[in-house]
Amino acid sequence: MDDMMTGVSPLDTAKARRGGAVTDPFACDVLVVGGGAAGLAGALTLVRARRSVLVLDSGHPRNAPAARMHGYLGHDGRSPADLLAEGRAEVAGYGGRLRTGTVVAADRLPEGGFLVRCADGSTVRARRLLVATGLLDELPGVPGLGERWGRDVLHCPYCHGWEVGDQPLAVLADGPLAVHQAQLWRQWSDRVTLLSHTWRLTGEDRESLAARGVVVAEGEVTGLVVAEDRLTGVTLADGATVPCRALVVAPRFTARSGVLSGLGLPTTVLERDGRVIGDCVESDPATGATALPGVWVAGNVTAPMEKVAGAAAQGVRAAVALHADLVAEEIRRAVEAHRAARRGEDQRGGAGQRGGAGAGPRTSARS
Repeated sequence: MDDMMTGVSPLDTAKARRGGAVTDPFACDVLVVGGGAAGLAGALTLVRARRSVLVLDSGHPRNAPAARMHGYLGHDGRSPADLLAEGRAEVAGYGGRLRTGTVVAADRLPEGGFLVRCADGSTVRARRLLVATGLLDELPGVPGLGERWGRDVLHCPYCHGWEVGDQPLAVLADGPLAVHQAQLWRQWSDRVTLLSHTWRLTGEDRESLAARGVVVAEGEVTGLVVAEDRLTGVTLADGATVPCRALVVAPRFTARSGVLSGLGLPTTVLERDGRVIGDCVESDPATGATALPGVWVAGNVTAPMEKVAGAAAQGVRAAVALHADLVAEEIRRAVEAHRAARRGEDQRGGAGQRGGAGAGPRTSARS
């Protein structure tokens, strides 16, 4: 498991300047699992708080298929890969360490903290965990969706709506989000078609769609029509073709939560209108704290609907709460050590006083 970027942590630097060896058995204060926007924002906050931090990232970000990201103030239209590269450089610049690696398991240690095992056989010991592993988008079973995902097979109108505005758009209805999606995307184009596919529309659904000028195309979708590497339409089971320049789908959001499940932290099912649309890891919405002491989460692993900016904000909030928890632990230990030292001084002082009283008065050798 090679370092992507290396650096000496501020904590280790401070100890070296005092002339003492680094004897802490933990490799780092905080292990951040996942190097996307949430993980890197959390790591940056922690290294600036002079914590020793290691970021482990598998190198497969959720938004890798997208050429640009949108709606992130100051970064609109920027490549997601460029944002992450700059984030890694910033973390490393403050002494954080970053490695490419896939975490496969984690165990709580009897003395506190965690032992994390990676796919290459290496291990890391950390006092706290910040898990920002994101999620997997499980696409509907229509041939060709995976190859076009993030390009002209889309999900979020706030991420991509402007770029396909005023073009013919189609929405795949295979779950309860479809009608809602069609009504949302209608804001960006007046040429929206809802493909009924495998979902049964109610009379109320059809009325609301018709009222907004959304056309309903009946029949199951069997494939995509692509010309010169651009989506031009979809095919239906009866052989008909529905023209479109973008196809909107609702993936199933599956949390990348293997390391948390191994620690005994299960996922929670997400439902919409009685149908499962994904799962996530529950956490305190204000701090990212999980039900497992010492473990925080941030980003899409706990909030599937968050975009890049929101995921980064969650990473910062979780890092602040995590740092406060470390400070509380250090205060506890410092007070215990201080009290032990005082008890030792009192005991030595008492022994000295008893020894003096039993020796009797001193006499001069010349008397």
